[in-house]
Amino acid sequence: MIDQLKRACAIAKKDIRIYYMKGPVVIFGILFPVFLFLAFVIGRDLTVDFLIAGLLSMTIFFTSMSITPVIAPTETQTRSLERLAAAPVSITTILLGDMLASVLFGIGISLVPIMVGMAIGVTVEHPFILAAGIVLAAFCFSAMGLIFSSTPTSMTSTVMMISTMVKFPLVFISGIFIPVGELPLWGQVLALASPLTYITDLCRYSFQGTNYYSILVDATALMIFFVIFMTVAIKLHGRSLPKRL
Repeated sequence: MIDQLKRACAIAKKDIRIYYMKGPVVIFGILFPVFLFLAFVIGRDLTVDFLIAGLLSMTIFFTSMSITPVIAPTETQTRSLERLAAAPVSITTILLGDMLASVLFGIGISLVPIMVGMAIGVTVEHPFILAAGIVLAAFCFSAMGLIFSSTPTSMTSTVMMISTMVKFPLVFISGIFIPVGELPLWGQVLALASPLTYITDLCRYSFQGTNYYSILVDATALMIFFVIFMTVAIKLHGRSLPKRL
């Protein structure tokens, strides 16, 4: 167990060094959520803490999913995946390493909107809950990104297109621009199926002191989604790995 964890950390270190500032990571992980957020908040009379909470949840969502989808396709193209497959590491260990790199990237970039908010006078009323929520969400979304990377292709553009088709609708049903309580009934039902809903709710509570669900519901939902995403990712990668070699 300890040896596999060390190998996973080594894989994460390799991923950070190679993929940290790749084009897809910068565009889909940083620039895309920022411009999308600005496009929908400019001209709207919203409070600053509401905006910062929404921006933070979007940042975690996009940055935590920016690295994991591109690693497997890139390594398939460069044939470096063959060396990993021949090494004494399991698929779970490889995926764990990829996920750790994405988690660290997501947590690191998520500090930016927090610092911006504090600089303009926004107060974090529940910092420990916010920190725990960010970590949980980073693991959850990173595991979700692993599912997209299970597609047996060497084209990162194909994987990013598929992931964008899923991520984009989730943004609009997760309470980022319109609180979940103000959505129509069908929107509130759809929001339950989005993990982004629960980190947005935690961010709202951390900055504004109010939330739609309870803290326990939000944290439990994120953990359940993480387990589901990781389980599915391991099974899908187990099936697709022979097709990549």
